[in-house]
Amino acid sequence: MKTKFVIPLLSITLAVLIMAFTRSKSVTTIYLIGDSTVADYANNYEEGKDYMKTRYPVTGWGQVFQQFLVKDSLKKINKIIKTDSAFVDDRARGGRSTRTFFQEGRWRSVYENLKKGDLVFMQFGHNDAAEDKPERYVNLEGYKEFLRLFIEQTRAKGAKPILLTPVARNFPWKDDKLQNIHGLYPDAVKEIAKEMNVMLIDLNQKSIDFFTKKGKPYVSENYFMNLGPGIYEAYPNGQKDNTHFQTKGAVEVARLVFEGMKELN
Repeated sequence: MKTKFVIPLLSITLAVLIMAFTRSKSVTTIYLIGDSTVADYANNYEEGKDYMKTRYPVTGWGQVFQQFLVKDSLKKINKIIKTDSAFVDDRARGGRSTRTFFQEGRWRSVYENLKKGDLVFMQFGHNDAAEDKPERYVNLEGYKEFLRLFIEQTRAKGAKPILLTPVARNFPWKDDKLQNIHGLYPDAVKEIAKEMNVMLIDLNQKSIDFFTKKGKPYVSENYFMNLGPGIYEAYPNGQKDNTHFQTKGAVEVARLVFEGMKELN
């Protein structure tokens, strides 16, 4: 009689072990779509060019986001990411708006690889709002329509969309407080989030508040690409750029995004 129970017991044990092994190997992919403030410049961004010699220290927050998604951190966002590991697949690209990201086939390459349970972070607006650059400009209604498209197609694959308002630039400042430079585009993201019941991280306000707390001199010198001459090989004459981040700035913005995920959790 005892042997009758041995085989079923072994089968159950084996099944449990297989399930445990499968879970330990399961990964949630986090796709990042957006512009230069999100992009990964170190990962063959410009084919055949040495990042350290040609672009460093410019850093997108997506480039340093993986470090916030270690095993212990995932416990804090376990309702959003239910696997025990996550991989950041940064598809963001400089100069892209919602329209050009779609027209160039960049969205299709994400869509075709999406799996159930994956996440898609969407942060556009810097280039959509550029009225002086018609090759990338998208008006508010077009902006919202492309966001709707990305959201609907993400959900069609069983993946989860997360909207982000565009991260702040380092201007304008008024009475020692950083102001919103993006016009109505952050509000448009909020409207779509409400309309389509999508998770939202208000990165614009988070970054405004954080940079204001740090103060313009510190933020300008340490977070944005304001560089003196002769410091970095890629910028022998220095650089004055209050849109793109140095590595320290990118890390702080990535931290703000992770904080937003914890709040959503």
